[in-house]
Amino acid sequence: MGKSRTKRFKRPQFSPTGDCQAEMAAAENGTEREEDDGPAAELLEKLQHPSAEVRECACAGLARLVQQQPALPGLARRHAVRRLGPLLLDPSLAVRETAAGALRNLSACGGFEVCDDMVAKDIMTPLVALLKECSAGLDSNEMPPQEKNDQNRNSIENIANEAVNVLWNICECSSRAVSIFNKEGCLEIVLKYLSRFPTNVGLAISVAYCLQTVTEDNIELLKSFNAPALHVLESAMLSPGSSMEYVLLKTLVAGTVWNLKDIIPSKSQAEIINAILKILSEVLEIDAGEMVIQMKEAETQRLKTAAETEEILANANGGDLIEDDEMEEMPHKRKVRRKTFISDLLPPTDKELREAIAVLTAQQTALEIIVNMCYSEGPSDDEWEELSSSDESDAFMECCFSEGGGQLLSPLCLSHEIHSALTNSLIPKKIFEKTAFPNSIAVDICSKNPTWKPLIRKMNTIQCRALVCLQSLLSLLDVEPLGGAPALQALAQHLSQLLFSQPDFVKHVDFLEAGSSALRALLQTMASKNISQCITPDQLVTLCRAGIRSSNVGVRVNVVSILGITGSVLAKEDGTLETLKTIGCFLLEVVTQDPSLVVVGEALDALFDVFADGKEAERASIQIKLLSALKEFQPVFKTKIRKEGRSKYSPDQLCVLDNVKMNLRRFVAYQETVEKRLTT
Repeated sequence: MGKSRTKRFKRPQFSPTGDCQAEMAAAENGTEREEDDGPAAELLEKLQHPSAEVRECACAGLARLVQQQPALPGLARRHAVRRLGPLLLDPSLAVRETAAGALRNLSACGGFEVCDDMVAKDIMTPLVALLKECSAGLDSNEMPPQEKNDQNRNSIENIANEAVNVLWNICECSSRAVSIFNKEGCLEIVLKYLSRFPTNVGLAISVAYCLQTVTEDNIELLKSFNAPALHVLESAMLSPGSSMEYVLLKTLVAGTVWNLKDIIPSKSQAEIINAILKILSEVLEIDAGEMVIQMKEAETQRLKTAAETEEILANANGGDLIEDDEMEEMPHKRKVRRKTFISDLLPPTDKELREAIAVLTAQQTALEIIVNMCYSEGPSDDEWEELSSSDESDAFMECCFSEGGGQLLSPLCLSHEIHSALTNSLIPKKIFEKTAFPNSIAVDICSKNPTWKPLIRKMNTIQCRALVCLQSLLSLLDVEPLGGAPALQALAQHLSQLLFSQPDFVKHVDFLEAGSSALRALLQTMASKNISQCITPDQLVTLCRAGIRSSNVGVRVNVVSILGITGSVLAKEDGTLETLKTIGCFLLEVVTQDPSLVVVGEALDALFDVFADGKEAERASIQIKLLSALKEFQPVFKTKIRKEGRSKYSPDQLCVLDNVKMNLRRFVAYQETVEKRLTT
């Protein structure tokens, strides 16, 4: 039903918490159940204990408990947020850190309803106060290194890291939290944390995630980005760090800079876009599969060496424990690392795993940024022709955030600069490469280790993001930057092999939707440029018969559109009667049986395209009795739109469906003339 457009990527959304919202409402109304909530009640009581160690242990226990979905309603009934909030400003730094860790997990695992409830319970007041105190604390510790100062600084940075993650999670789910972020001047605080990237990249990464979230579609906040603020972002983007964590940091900051496009002076637009694309290109250049293999081998060797060293020391001391006077002076309490609760920020001891996760996350983020860059409304083909190609500068961010005025970017100029920069880059080629299945050796290695197994999902996600990104490029770029007709034909064969080589591919919804969307865009591009297809009609029909069984509406829309594109090309050729009949019968079956009017509308559009012209198409329409089938369906379609329209579909969808309904009436009239001409 019209040209397909790739949707923008938001940051990952959290799933709802089921009955949690109802439980919260019950708690507010005083109608909550009175049964004992087991460990939740006991842990919440201990938050008020006079001993800091007991409070810390209680917070750590809650940090684990909130990861269990069944525990969330009970915690809501007992006002866990109101009890944890004050501990963000506890006299004990350890309690502050563990309290922030518990709230971080609660906001991450609880979803939209929990985050909204946290804002309603005024968690932002102590959270902002904590962020400000951490900022002041870091300033006071900027003095000649002393052991105590170093310990305090590390503790404050750890607390700040947890607090920023809470802020990020809440702002991602609550517009009220973003509004408070703006009004309370949180930008200056988190930018100060970001500036510590040379010594604490973990904290900087957390801030970069948060900034990428709060700067999206936030006009009010953009006004706060002055020259010093932009300089901090520039410094992070130019970071010389070579570890994968620094690669992730630079990618996230590039995403934030893209969100600031509306305040970029026109004289700097080419440099900014090229700087962003240079970072994204370098990220996509990395062979993530090989990196995962290398990191796992490094971890295995490190653990082996550590075990051998421990055995040597044990033998040297006769199996006795090693005595250390300094160890006796340490407090006898267990340290709890909350970073193990969030997979993207792992304990410092798991350096290899953190590096592997960082590169995979960086590549996923890079692909999402490219999709968002392509998403902005672009000019028409005629407008492209009127634009002269801009001079591309090799300068990387030099003076790109210069002070002073200058005309701001217009959408037309912005689209032109993106088009020009992508046309002259290697990014399209790198995206093609990322559409392949993940490295089988890396997948096998990760599957054998529980802590590495989640990386398989991340590798699969990169493939899906690359397929979506490919769809965007096909919609934006001309044929030549994509490699010309031979490259597109090879790409079509590659996509068909991807789809057919995946066992039970219908069950892999994300993959099937991304793959079918990319194939749809590719076939549309090839058809518009009269490039012959190398995928046989029988292959496409087989794919579509499998895809139409999917529960995902997007997949079903894609497969009927693919058949429409293929059929419209075949209708102009000789000897295609039987294939056109097969396509027509398939589309009629979808029209009369699919429960979604969106899919039905797309199938009708496909029928209009296939049987609009051509002798073979006219003969096929008579033999499959297309006219009588559509005449019979007309009143059914009108009734469904009237009965289901407003309750199930958006205004935009209804507008398109009304247009399809009008086109159906015209097409029926056209088919009547065809049938009369061929049967008389």
